[in-house]
Amino acid sequence: MTRLTIEEIAELAAVSRSTVSRVINDHPGVRSTVRARVLQVIQEHHYAPRAAARSLASSRTNAVGLLIPGSTSFIFSDAFFPQVIQGISETCNTHGYILMLSTVTPEMEHDFYERVLRGHHVDGVIVMSSNIDDPVLPLLIHDPTPLVLVGRHPYLRDLNSVDVENREGALAAVRHLIGLGHSRIGTITGPLHSAAALDRRDGYKQALVEASLAIRPELIALGDFTQDGGRLAMRALLELAEPPTAVFVASDTMASGALQAARELEVRVPEDVSLVSFDDLPIASLLVPSLTTVHQPLYDLGAAAADLLLKRLDGPEAPPEHVWLPTQLVIRQSSAAAALPRAG
Repeated sequence: MTRLTIEEIAELAAVSRSTVSRVINDHPGVRSTVRARVLQVIQEHHYAPRAAARSLASSRTNAVGLLIPGSTSFIFSDAFFPQVIQGISETCNTHGYILMLSTVTPEMEHDFYERVLRGHHVDGVIVMSSNIDDPVLPLLIHDPTPLVLVGRHPYLRDLNSVDVENREGALAAVRHLIGLGHSRIGTITGPLHSAAALDRRDGYKQALVEASLAIRPELIALGDFTQDGGRLAMRALLELAEPPTAVFVASDTMASGALQAARELEVRVPEDVSLVSFDDLPIASLLVPSLTTVHQPLYDLGAAAADLLLKRLDGPEAPPEHVWLPTQLVIRQSSAAAALPRAG
């Protein structure tokens, strides 16, 4: 198949060569109707600009780095990450950027900074890190490379970030349980070095306080966003002298472990204890009983992070932006009205 030139693309789209070049480089100074016409011609004729020439002309690599601190085995075994990565990747591809994925353990982080960022191998970086104490962020924020964080950081307020409304989602979940008549409500938190886990725990607490219910420390069990962590935490709650009648679990993965613990202890869900979770991963509708859970738009989270980074690459210096995506409670089978007290 003959490779089209940029001049031929311009002729087919009835625009100038410079307009095609601006579209290819995602320059903001092109009318949306013209941009759409040029992109349609490019897609129909499978035109791919020569990356090396484009890079030299613009002093860019047209590559975006996605950095995920942590072990590869954890990242690719957790259903949270693939949907977010898909949103990032497809948005970058649409705008002509290549996505470079790096999973970096703590001992590799300085080497990543020296080789990839200081070597100018990418135009910008998206970081998916939930650890408030992650040592890579202090390195990245002092580098001029544009940076967007997926999630939020409670101390680094000048970071561009995209996150979901974790606190509001947890608040809605626990309000749902209170509305079903539950007053002894426990929670299984995520690891509290995670901003998302802190926000979901705080949403739980806020719902109790609003309803004039006491916050009982024995009903707050620490989890780690893993299935086994959820199982162990749920066993601890159910083996209390006065176990909760409902539990808010900070992730679907932990909730699957919580269901396992309930089966092991012959506790029925939702007849004996109601469960509400957070994430709405594909597994949520497949578990028995299916999970009532807070839906967070994971694909949109990744797409919004990529959009914000690309905006920073093409736009002038501006104050940091913080994008918040809404959540929605999805009611299924795992939550039900509190059982009436038995007659004495």
